[in-house]
Amino acid sequence: MDCAPSRIHQEVANGFSFALNKFLQGKHCKIHSAPFDVRLPSKSKKNEDIFTVVQPDLCVICDKSKLDDAGCIGAPDLIVEILSISNNRKELYHKYEVYRESGVKEYWLVHPFEQTLLINTLKDWGYVASRLYGKGDIVESSVLKGFQLDLEEFFKDLD
Repeated sequence: MDCAPSRIHQEVANGFSFALNKFLQGKHCKIHSAPFDVRLPSKSKKNEDIFTVVQPDLCVICDKSKLDDAGCIGAPDLIVEILSISNNRKELYHKYEVYRESGVKEYWLVHPFEQTLLINTLKDWGYVASRLYGKGDIVESSVLKGFQLDLEEFFKDLD
């Protein structure tokens, strides 16, 4: 049985949810948080033909046609994954490849204990990683034009 995410993990997820929800007010994109199924088809969009299902910590979907009662079918525009001690390998290896192959435009990896963030942006040939951001940096999304996050402010209350 999997353990619940740590308190710090939850605080980071809540912080991202708050910041993204605030930014997305009045816009057509929607944010969803785990548990929320993202079904990534390889050929057919029929549920019985889909074998890759993930539950990102947070995802933003701007194409409403991808949303149905079961979650999302197809690649979200932005995914935020929050690393924890028990899931680093899964996040760093398996999901990276799945998200790249599925066409997730932007994939953010947050390390709450080190208070760092890495942004992977999809280009024609694959993901291009940003430098490692930390306290004192302001990051912005290339997918959600105008969304910025001050990491000094964001991480200040984590302890």
